This record gives sequence, structure tokens and C-alpha cells, in this order.
Amino acid sequence: MTDTTAGGLTRRGLLGAFAATFVTAAPTYANAAGFLRGAGDIRRLRMYSGRTGEKIDMIYWIEGEYISESLKQINYFMRDWRTNDVKSIDARTVDIMTAAHNLMDCSEPYMLVSGYRSPKTNAMLRARSSGVAKNSRHLRGEAADLHLNSRSVNQMARAAQACRAGGVGRYSGSSFVHMDCGPVRTWGS
Repeated sequence: MTDTTAGGLTRRGLLGAFAATFVTAAPTYANAAGFLRGAGDIRRLRMYSGRTGEKIDMIYWIEGEYISESLKQINYFMRDWRTNDVKSIDARTVDIMTAAHNLMDCSEPYMLVSGYRSPKTNAMLRARSSGVAKNSRHLRGEAADLHLNSRSVNQMARAAQACRAGGVGRYSGSSFVHMDCGPVRTWGS
């Protein structure tokens, strides 16, 4: 096993950089495969839903392994609350959410505005708003819209962008940030 990543950094140097910033999720998946496979970290997700009143506070990753039962609970928590449809949430999105939360050094749990959306729900929301994508990543279980009372939309978006691992949308008028595991891109104000 080599101790050097494709970018020329040593594994030890990469781990040190992550430890220094308290990031628990890899900032890019393509360059951090070695880090993800044996980092020895613990990843924890804390959220509540204003729609259902449910709360989640769980460790979903220990010592380089996702905990399947925890991911199932996250899938259920992030379900389409309008239809009760459940879809597997892409673990990369959960990692991005967790990393951004840790970068903000915030103890407040996220408020989940939207997780998985069924096609029926997405169509209904599209009919009401021009800001809802026809092929939204929410339909694939690859996105979350999140809010924090203690952080501004800009602070949340900057933290998510620092992960350089997916899409980040600012929705200042509605006070939430969209985070997804698709291509790196940004939009909104």
C-alpha cells in the first residue's frame, strides 16, 4: 500500500489537514478514496423536521464503514413527508451535509426543509414555483434543502462550497441552502 495520493499529498498529510479543520467527510470524492477507506473517523448527523416534528441524532459512519441501519433511518427521516415515500438517500449527500455542518462549528441541528421528493410532489412544487427543477436531484435521493437559525444562508452555502463535492444553491428569500452530490456548481443569492 502506498502512502501517497494521486495529487502528491501523503495520506498522513491529508489526514492531518482534515483533523485540523474538523472535517469528517471528504471534500472531493475522486481525490479522497484513500481517506474514506480507513480514516478512522466518526460521522454524526443531527436534524429535525419542522413538517413532521421528528428528530434524528445519529452516528452513521465509524472507522471507515457506513452503518446500514443508521442509513435506513436517515432514508426514512428524509422521506417525502407529503406522500410518505422513502428512497435511499445517497451517502455522499449525507457526508456533504455533515462536513458543511462541522465546518460551521455549529451545535444546532439542521432543520430539514426538503429531502427526497416523489415525482408527484416535485410536479406539484414545479407548478407552484419556477425554482423547482424538472429533473431535481431530490427525485434521486441526492439532495437536501437545509436551514439553520444560527447561521446565514451565505455562511451555510460557503461551508457547503468548501467541501467542493456537489451542488450548492442559495435560497435567501426562503432561508435555506440546497446541498447535493451532483457536479460541483453553485446558484442563487
